[in-house]
Amino acid sequence: MRCPLCEKEFDPAESKAMPFCSDRCKTIDLGRWLDEGYSMPQDADPDSDAANDWPFSLS
Repeated sequence: MRCPLCEKEFDPAESKAMPFCSDRCKTIDLGRWLDEGYSMPQDADPDSDAANDWPFSLS
């Protein structure tokens, strides 16, 4: 199997950090999510006003 972060080949049976090859790669990936380095794709809705999508008022 290949690690999705560093692309190193590893044996999945020997990894405690699946699907990553190591805790280091797992932690780096988590950091990228938390720093918003990754995002989920979202279709733009031209009829939606983004300010009205909030469930609460900011003022």
